[in-house]
Amino acid sequence: MADLIQEEWAEQLESDNNAVILDVRTEEEYEEGYIPNAINIDIRQGQGFIDELEKLDKSKTYYVYCRSGARSAQACNIMNQLGFEEAHNLLGGIMEWEGETVEE
Repeated sequence: MADLIQEEWAEQLESDNNAVILDVRTEEEYEEGYIPNAINIDIRQGQGFIDELEKLDKSKTYYVYCRSGARSAQACNIMNQLGFEEAHNLLGGIMEWEGETVEE
């Protein structure tokens, strides 16, 4: 797992053809605004979160974020334990994100 500051996270994401953006916040938080093209899997679902992760392609590179960076760091650790080799945590989360966001 790599903890990346916003600039590194955004730069790597932009140049990565194998990238998937993963938002691990609650559905309510997600609907308030998210990074474009992010998929939402709530880490607070416990086993449900793990079940959803198991459906993902482990060969992809995952750019993971939450509100502040704590849940996404935890998610990256879980992903590494499940065999995901590339999971990058956004330090500071969406609270410090200065890029584009989408609201539902």
